[in-house]
Order: sequence, then C-alpha cells, then structure tokens
Amino acid sequence: MHIEYHKWYSPRLSRDMETLVFGHGGVPVLVFPTSYARFYEWKDFKMVDTLADKLDAGHLQLYCIDGIGSESWYCNWAHPHGRMIRHNQYEAYIMHEYYPFVRSKNGNHFTILAGTSFGAFLAMLFALKHPYYANKVVAMSGGYDTREFLDGYYDDEVYFNSPLDFVPNLHNHDELQRIRQIDFKLITSTWDIPVCYRTTRELSTKMWDKGIWNQCDVWQDAQHDWPDWRRMVRVYL
Repeated sequence: MHIEYHKWYSPRLSRDMETLVFGHGGVPVLVFPTSYARFYEWKDFKMVDTLADKLDAGHLQLYCIDGIGSESWYCNWAHPHGRMIRHNQYEAYIMHEYYPFVRSKNGNHFTILAGTSFGAFLAMLFALKHPYYANKVVAMSGGYDTREFLDGYYDDEVYFNSPLDFVPNLHNHDELQRIRQIDFKLITSTWDIPVCYRTTRELSTKMWDKGIWNQCDVWQDAQHDWPDWRRMVRVYL
C-alpha cells in the first residue's frame, strides 16, 4: 500500500500539523479523529487495514487529519468562547490549508468526510457548516449534543457549532440546496452510548424536517468501539 507522511507549519493554528495519506488514488476520504486522537488513529486501530483492498485497488484514498481536540472542545481550563474560536481556526485550517493539499495530490473533486465517535461529530459539523467542501459524510456513532462540553455556557459561537441547534434554523436557499446534495450516512446502534444513539436519531429527524436527505441506520449488534466500526466502514465506504 502506498503511504505518505506530511508535516507543515499552519499559520492559522500557529503550530505544526501532521497527516498520513493511504492509497495512491481514487475518491479522497478526509478522516476526522476522535476526542484526543491524532492523525495515526485509523492506522493504529486497523481501519486502514480493513479498507486495504479498496485502497490498493485505487478506489479510495484516505487523508487522516491531525486533531487538536485538547486545545478546543476538551480544553477544560479555557473559557468556552475561546475553545469555540480555536475550533473555528481548525476548520479554517482544513478549508484553506488541508483541502489545497488534498487537491494538489488528487484530482477527484468528489470528497467524502468520515469519522467515528467525536470524529463523526466533527465530520458532520464541518459538512453542515461548509457544504461546498463535501459530497458524502460517513458518521459512525457520533454524539451531537455539544452542551455537555461547555458547562452550560452558550453564545453565538456555541450555537453555530451545535448542529442540533442551527439545523432547524437553516434558511439560506443556496446553502440549503447544496447541503441537500450531500449523501449523509448517520450510523448508530441500540448498543451505542445512549447520548450517541439519541442524538444521532434526533439530528437525522431535524435534517429531514429541513428537507435534507439522510440515511440513518440503527445497527442491532454494534458497540461504541473499533471492532464494530471496522465492520461499519466496510459497508459505508
């Protein structure tokens, strides 16, 4: 399998960011990490091995994004407003630094965003806020109730990073039309963490209420863990 490692200084984040690329071509899949995780997470937990045949055949190419969760959502010592600003800087890094990097290596403009757990939340949030950067989202076992991170604090920055809050109020016609073109896959399980099970279905319903097509699958035998996410990723990627 073709593997590349890259590292560069991000002016938007004022720090070095690293990434791994798996595969030589095909549809680019941008992989968002879980809570405190790094860019090598999908390699360590054998998600890459699970997709090896599709990567070797040139059907998919994985771009594993580095995470900064400990500086934003999980930075408990910082004020919640500042944590949201840091997350917005992360999204700016993805749009203005990481996407050009992907485009420089892969001419296929059909782009999939994928993630498990907190990575699923990041992928969904990014696609709903920046729909022109996504064509498909595979969100496995995501939790979408952001209030648990912020000790009850709420302002405009929190609102615009809370899909359960802003999706019902989407009204810009052009943006809604673009969101409706994205192939959303929301996956949970009856054995999932309760908040993930509940909010995945809640977000799906709120999206349907806005005319946003999505496939919400509830597995009956999957837990909130890598062995079952490896089974899921074979189905949806």
